[in-house]
Amino acid sequence: MPHPIRAARIAQQHAVRAITVSGLRHPLSLALLAAAAAAAARAWDAGHPAAETHPSPAQRAADRGR
Repeated sequence: MPHPIRAARIAQQHAVRAITVSGLRHPLSLALLAAAAAAAARAWDAGHPAAETHPSPAQRAADRGR
């Protein structure tokens, strides 16, 4: 199983792609949004803050500099 943050990011990307192709009201889009929310909740429950799921541009730049 992937790291909780990675799983949340992947689930979100799948949901965004489905919304782009099929629209927000499509059942698949709604199901993937629910899966993304559940993955984000699991990451949060595992102790990862939301900033790890959605890092700001400044945080990404700082991470690259390490």
